[in-house]
Amino acid sequence: MKIRLNRYPDGKDKAATLSYDDGRVHDRALVEILNRHGLKSTFHLNSSTLDRDGFIRRDEVAALFQGHEIAIHTVTHPHLTEIPRERLIMEIMEDRSALEELAGYPVRGMSYPFGTTDSRVVEVLSSLGIAYARTTESHLSFQLPNQFLQWGATCHHNNNLLQRTEEFLNRSVWHTMGLLYVWGHSYEFDNDSNWELMESFGKLLSAREDVWFATNIEIYDYMNAVRSLQLTVNGKVVYNPSAIPVWISVNQETVKINSGETVRFSN
Repeated sequence: MKIRLNRYPDGKDKAATLSYDDGRVHDRALVEILNRHGLKSTFHLNSSTLDRDGFIRRDEVAALFQGHEIAIHTVTHPHLTEIPRERLIMEIMEDRSALEELAGYPVRGMSYPFGTTDSRVVEVLSSLGIAYARTTESHLSFQLPNQFLQWGATCHHNNNLLQRTEEFLNRSVWHTMGLLYVWGHSYEFDNDSNWELMESFGKLLSAREDVWFATNIEIYDYMNAVRSLQLTVNGKVVYNPSAIPVWISVNQETVKINSGETVRFSN
């Protein structure tokens, strides 16, 4: 019996997610492109800049990002490693509270302003109900994070995006779960060629049926469910205690285990 915890929803072995910071007005055009191609992104917002010139409005946040994810980027975008603990907590929790009022759901994700973090910041986040936090590190691979509070991306959108996407799509990942994670800022699309890049990226991905398109929090929640599966010592019984269905491979066959379900295998 060979059980592998290596499947995304519907038995897919590839997933793609995006992450964009700051909440500039350029997010409107980016969302249009993503929606047109069925892609999903997480948008990290600073609540203090909403309604300012060049930034999106508070009253459009919920509708604009419907189907995507709204996440924390702190209130004022400071270097978190350079502020006192009390200020750090305020920056995160006040941003979270303000965004939850706009989003209408619990906001549990975050990206680090300037990408800066350290062990002290990570320790604080883990006590504040933050599920994950993205850095600005690009590891140029298709791996899932070992530590979701220090989540690096595959690449910035200006780092050979189409080439890396083709590499991802052509890669055989039967024994592992591949993740293409792209990050950036929509204001960096300062000319037509950059917008055309995202159109090409969207067309390239949306043509594939073997890729799960998800927000950052959907990736986190699914992987948390996968890692919470309970197996007997001989591997013949699997129980899913989570609230969502999970897919695994058993002897290279895809098996779905529903929420609360116990599945028994004979071989």
